[in-house]
Order: sequence, then structure tokens, then C-alpha cells
Amino acid sequence: MQFYVDGFRGGDPDIRNAAPCRRNRGHHAPLPEKVDVLIAGCGPAGLCLAAQLSQFPEIETMIVERKPGPIEKGQADGINTRTMEMFQAFGFGEQVKREGYWVNQTTFWSPDPKNPERIQRIGRVQDVPEDSSEMPHTLINQARVHELFLDVMRNSPSRLEPDYSWSVRDVSIDNSTDDYPVTVTLENTGINAGETKTVQANYVVGCDGARSNVRTAIGGQLHGDAAHQAWGVMDILANTDFPDVRQKCLVASSSEGNILILPREGGYLFRMYVELDKLNPDERVSSRNFTEADMIAAANRIMKPYTIDVKQVVWWSIYEIGHRLTDRFDDVPAGEDRNPRVFTAGDACHTHSPKAGQGMNVSMQDTFNLGWKLVHVLQGRSDASLLRSYSAERWAEAKRLIDKDHEWSRIMSAPPGKSELDGGHMPRFQKQFIENLEFTGGLAVKYGPSALTAASSHQALATGEEIGRRFHSAPVVRVADAMRMQLGHVAEADSRWRIYAFTGAKDGSAPGSAIHRLADWLETDPSSPVVKYTRQGEDIDAVIDLRAVFQQHFDELAYEDMPSLLKPSKGRLGLQDHEKVFCVDHKGLGDIYDMRGIDREHGCMIVVRPDQYVANVLPLDAFTELSEFFAVFLVPAG
Repeated sequence: MQFYVDGFRGGDPDIRNAAPCRRNRGHHAPLPEKVDVLIAGCGPAGLCLAAQLSQFPEIETMIVERKPGPIEKGQADGINTRTMEMFQAFGFGEQVKREGYWVNQTTFWSPDPKNPERIQRIGRVQDVPEDSSEMPHTLINQARVHELFLDVMRNSPSRLEPDYSWSVRDVSIDNSTDDYPVTVTLENTGINAGETKTVQANYVVGCDGARSNVRTAIGGQLHGDAAHQAWGVMDILANTDFPDVRQKCLVASSSEGNILILPREGGYLFRMYVELDKLNPDERVSSRNFTEADMIAAANRIMKPYTIDVKQVVWWSIYEIGHRLTDRFDDVPAGEDRNPRVFTAGDACHTHSPKAGQGMNVSMQDTFNLGWKLVHVLQGRSDASLLRSYSAERWAEAKRLIDKDHEWSRIMSAPPGKSELDGGHMPRFQKQFIENLEFTGGLAVKYGPSALTAASSHQALATGEEIGRRFHSAPVVRVADAMRMQLGHVAEADSRWRIYAFTGAKDGSAPGSAIHRLADWLETDPSSPVVKYTRQGEDIDAVIDLRAVFQQHFDELAYEDMPSLLKPSKGRLGLQDHEKVFCVDHKGLGDIYDMRGIDREHGCMIVVRPDQYVANVLPLDAFTELSEFFAVFLVPAG
């Protein structure tokens, strides 16, 4: 983390200097008449987007929530490794690591063949495979995740806060103008319930759940099916003789159904997903009037010979499994050639079961994808056509999620005697879990070739950094201060592109080397994307941030000989940045070249998008290709 670039000040460095001319957010202050982006819903998707946009005070952002304030408990709790990598970019990954429960092992229980009325442990699986991510799989209250995003917003230059007790009633779009073409009708849900206000917006993002008014307003519908199976979920404080209660467990009984146990933060709390009754095709779960007592009784039947003594039910809910997806994530109908103005994200455009632990994670990844694109367009760095890529990229990933979750839910709820949940050395639900660890970790996402994701012409130069997948971090040592760290952790949620330049075997810090030629071209040549897209008065890394990794140890490199672009002067005071040069970790945690298949002889450039996905792999001297890549979607500085 870097600070003091614009001068020293005391206090918490996470609290950024406030921007002038901010909106009055006093208790009786009026709502704004016009905004750049209006976000509906303070769930994970909405807050992830708001936290990104809050860093740019020139972008007027408003986020509304129908509830009177933030949630305190319940709802989702699983944070997969990909989302933890994203949290690191927002600055609170380490905090979640400290507070959350780490899912290290998953255990599997099924009926004892000798006594089917009793369950027995039949296997254990390491939950996060070695070197799949430097981050753990964690469990933490969704309300705490909300609070962490809210802190980012409050501490941002814009001091962004939600407008509670307001919901979106309707949205209309005037496609004949580019000047605040979206009219949003807001309805008060608080003390002045029913009162309406209108706000003009350039863009609207509906993160307002499965019953989304934003989705309805743009003609979107959720299509899919239901499993007609009632499940209950409860967060409880309880005593039990079940030995694996502090491990993630999948439990299948012979005739009473199945349970998923998820330990929670704090050492005592845990969550249970409990299978209840099958529903008739025309029946809704609400008609059964299930209570927490029904869940506790079912859990005790499923867990025999073990028992559970519940001391406190902190939160509970009953739900029916459904798998639904909209046909598009924006307001542009199929076949119509225009740029979108209204978007949906999270449950507003895809719903599924909670047992794969993907709902909150995928929702946040939706808006992490959208956020930097909105910033680029609203800052004038990209044409508005860039926003077409959001629906194209995220719909395909949501479809994959729905298909996988459908398969997993069917296995978890298979009727007794249908073999998938029955005995054997490795029951199907354990085998399925192992086969899908990459998916459940959020690491299976791969964006196909597009303007933002290049073809794999030079993939052989970095076989472990696949184009279209997230940049896979690895240990390095920062040369200026011999600091051992993860290379991926230099990336912040700041809408900047990164170029990681890996030097070749004969390339050192001396002038004339390949890294000097690349850095000098990027800094001075008129065709360089750094020169073309950085505006007058901006830091030289405001749009594209170059970092270099050398194969030598840090004490074998002459820092004073490094190219000027790798130690640039920045900020109001023109202070030199010393944190852009790295070398391999020679202290035993692993060599990034070996770990990520980097070509040692020739080295390479890895271009990484603002949302941490690999966009291109190029030779170090591929100046023309690099320039042509950025020219497709960035607008030259005026």
C-alpha cells in the first residue's frame, strides 16, 4: 500500500483525502437530480460496484437500498479464493483472512453399509488445491462483507454513502439523447413511504435481487426451472458429539436426506443446510410453514448416531432450489445495434442454489467486470461500445454456473437408492466435489477472444498465465527493499491496466537491455500506449502501470541503472515510486518463472485487465502488437 504521494498527513492511511464539492449527505439533504451512475441495491454486487466508483469523485454515483439500513446477519457466507484475490485489490483481503473461518478440509459422510441408519466418515479432501491460489477459501457473515465495502466507500475521496429507504419503482430510457437518457423513478420505503422522486442518470445498474424492478423495466425475465425440493438453512450456536463440526462437511443419510455443515468465524457459530421435503410441482415452499424446529429435528434424524443440541438460532430461512437466467444482462434487445444504458447484476439476472457457495461470489465478479468499464467510458478513455462486453462476458459465465449448479444440486438431492449418494469407495458426491474444485474456487472463468482478450498467438511464452483467465499470482522479491510479496498484490481496484514485463535470461538492469528498450519506448515513443492514452498532468502510470520482474537476485541488480519508467516521479510533489521492480524469490517460496511457465530465455510481457484477467501475452519487443491491442478500446488523450 502506498500513501503520502501528495504530502504527509497523519491518521489512518485508508482514509483518502476528501474531494471538494461533494454532495451534501446530511439527514435532510435532497436527493440529487442527476447522477452518472445509479445503482439499485446494497447487496454484494451493488456495494462492490459502488466501492469501485467511489474512488473517482468526478463520477457522480448514487446507490439506493429499499431497507432502512445495512443487514446485520444471515444470507451468504462463502468467499471463494478468486473473490479473496479481488478483496486484496480493494485493500481488505488480509482483514477477511484474519476474521474469517478458513476452509482447509472438506469431509464426506454417508450411511454405514453395516448399519445404514448410522452415518460414517468416508473421506476427506483438501479444499484448496496446492498453488491454485495464494488466498484461502473463507467463510464470513455477508453483513461483514457489506461493512467492509461500505468502509471503502466512506473512506474514498467521494465519501460515498447509500441512500437507504429508497427503491427503484421504474426505469425508462430516451435513446434519442446521450445527456442523462435514463429516468429513474424512486419510491420511498421508509417514514415517507410511497413518496416518489425522479433522478436522471447516464447509467443504471440493477443489483436489486431476483424480483428486480430494474430487470422488469428493461423487459428482462428469469428463465429456468425449480427442483421442487425444500431446504432449510440456519446459523446456530450449538453443542454436538459430531466430531467434524469444525470442518466443512457433506452428509448423506440413507433415508432422511442430506446436510451441508459450514463452520463460521469466531470458533463457535456454524451453518447447516438441511434437506427437508420434496414439493409437488405446483407447490411453493411457503405453503409448508416450515420452522427452525423442523430443521433441527431433520438434522438430528440425518446425523444419527450423533445429536445436536441447539442453544441459539441466530438466523434461519427456508428456500426452494431454482436455477434461472436472463437472456441478457443489459437493456439492448437481441439484434439491436446500440450501446447499453441499463445493466443487471447478481440475483437480478441469475439465481441458483446456495450450496455450491457461488451466489455472492459471482455477483461481485459481475460488477467487478462492469465497474472499470464504466470508469473508462465516463472518463472518456473508451468509447461507450466497451460496455457491450459486459453482457457478453458475464452471461456466458452465468450460464456455466447455472449448468454446474444444476448438476451439483441434483447429486446433493438424489433420492435414496439412486447410487449417486450411496456407498462405495468414493461416492459420486465426493468425486463430483473433487472434479469441480477449480469451479467452486471461482477459478474456472475464462473469457473468450475479443477486443479485450487477445488470441493465444504467444501463449507459449507464459503457459501458466492463460489468456482469458485471472492473473495467477506468485511470490517475488521487491528489489528496492528486498520485500518478499505476491506479485499480484500490487494490483488495486483502481481501473488501471498492468503490464508485467518478465526479463529474459541475459537481460539485466544495464542500459541497452530488452527491459530498457521496452520501458524507453513506452515512455517516449508517440505510438506507445502510455504516451497515447496518458493525459497531460496525469501520473505516467495513471492508465497503464508497468512492472518488471528479473531472474537475478535483488543484490545482483543495479537499481540505479533501472529505466526511468520503472522509478517514475508522481503526485503533486513529484516523488519517486520505488515499488515497480521485482526479482525471483530466492528464499524458498517458489520461482515465478517455473511456477507460471514463463520462458526463461526470452521473457515476455503479460498484459492484465483492471479486473485481474490476463488480456494478452507478448514478446518483450512486440511494440507494434502492444500498441495495436490497446488502440482497439482506448481513446487517445486530447
